This record gives sequence, structure tokens and C-alpha cells, in this order.
Amino acid sequence: SFKRKLQIVVVRYDENELEFDMIGVSCAIANVFRRLMLSEVPSMAIEKVHIYNNTSIIQDEVLAHRLGLIPLRADPRMFEYKANETDPPSALDTLEFELKVKCTRKNKDSTEVTNNENMYKNHSIYSGQIKWVPIGNQATIYTEAAVGPIDDDILISKMRPGHEFDIKLFAVKGVGKDHAKFSPVATVSYRLLPDIKLNRPAYVKDARYDSCSRNVYRYPQLADAVTIARVRNHFIFTVESLGALKPEVIFVEAAKVLKKK
Repeated sequence: SFKRKLQIVVVRYDENELEFDMIGVSCAIANVFRRLMLSEVPSMAIEKVHIYNNTSIIQDEVLAHRLGLIPLRADPRMFEYKANETDPPSALDTLEFELKVKCTRKNKDSTEVTNNENMYKNHSIYSGQIKWVPIGNQATIYTEAAVGPIDDDILISKMRPGHEFDIKLFAVKGVGKDHAKFSPVATVSYRLLPDIKLNRPAYVKDARYDSCSRNVYRYPQLADAVTIARVRNHFIFTVESLGALKPEVIFVEAAKVLKKK
């Protein structure tokens, strides 16, 4: 009977965002899917940072934390969980990256230049400067376009001449309940479908776009004109992916996790 009642209706879909209706389930089931997508669908994230040289003004631990939060483009279904933290990196469970940059002065003789872009090379370090270093046979399995930071314009640090990074980064597979950096979504939310009944003649085009504000009851002349409720088994889900997995894949993976429980 649960199978017959359950309906999934896709309302809106683009590259990283999905809106769908889940109909015929209780609030408990809807919340299970929300929590699974947030905290139990795996993704790849930077777990270990080896800093060989950091002469910038950012402390090592702050820099490592900042690098760990950069979302990565890598399909977690292609990797295994690391069996032991002390095991050496392998092509099956780890992605390796490096960040080697040095800030230098462009115009040594000019005193007229005041623009940072014209004065310094590498004065701003962005996530796009993180380079993938294939382990084992990874170069034959993945392309450079398929592995790396999702966004190339995440600012990591500002630099001046003499500042330098020489860093190795190791990404592993994990889940959001261990650390938020492993969550594959920016957000997952749901709300109940509004049920608006007009007690006076009027026309409502589409109740789903109403946010169920109760302000109408503040005005005595309108208080008896409308009855606002919610459909208790109709949930409007919004899933916003970070980009490593498509939002519909995240939902399917959440269903697989639920099936194993």
C-alpha cells in the first residue's frame, strides 16, 4: 500500500537544483530523506593537508581548515572508503592535489604602478590553482576536467612578495555526519503544500507558491474570508547540490542508503 500511495513529481530541475513533490508519505519518512541527503550520502573532501612551506600571514591550521572546505568535483561512487587512516594513499581511496605558488613582483623598476594586478604575480590565490596529482592509474580512468575544485574562484589567501605555498592535499570519501565538508548538498529542505480555501468568491492561480503567511488573520475584515491549512502528506522538496553529484543522483543515493538500513 505504501508503494501505491507514494508519488514523486519533479516540478523544477536545473544543473544543481531540484524541486520535487513527495506525496503520500508521513512527515517521518520525508524527514528521513532530508537527513540522509544531508549527512549519509558520501562525497570526496580534503582530509589531510601536508604543509611543507607556508610563509603567508595565514596560520597553518587555519589554512588547512580553509582548504578542507573547498568542494571537490569527484564522483564518490568511483572510490572506496579508506580502511585505515594510517594506510598509504591508493588509487582506489584517495585523490592527491598540490598547491605550489609564490608571489613575486612584476614591475621591479616602476614606482608609478599602484594596482595589485599590475604590481604582483599571484597576489591572490584561488582554488583554481590547486592541481590534481594522479595516483597510480588514475590518469587513465579520470580526466582533469572530472577531478578538482568545483569552483575555480574561491579565494584562499592574499599574498605579497616573499609569500609562498608548498602544500600537498589528500581527499578521501566520507559522509556529512562525520564532518559537514563531506555533505554533497548546500541545502536540503521541505515544506508542506499550502491548502488555501477561500470562503468568499475569488481566484487562486497556484497555491504552491504561497508561503502560508498568517498575516491575513490580523485584519478583522479578512479573518473569515480565507482558511489556511497544509496538506499533511504532500511535501515540496528543494535539493541544492554542491556540484559533485547531480541533485537527482543524491536523492537516489539517499534511497539506497535507506534501503540498506
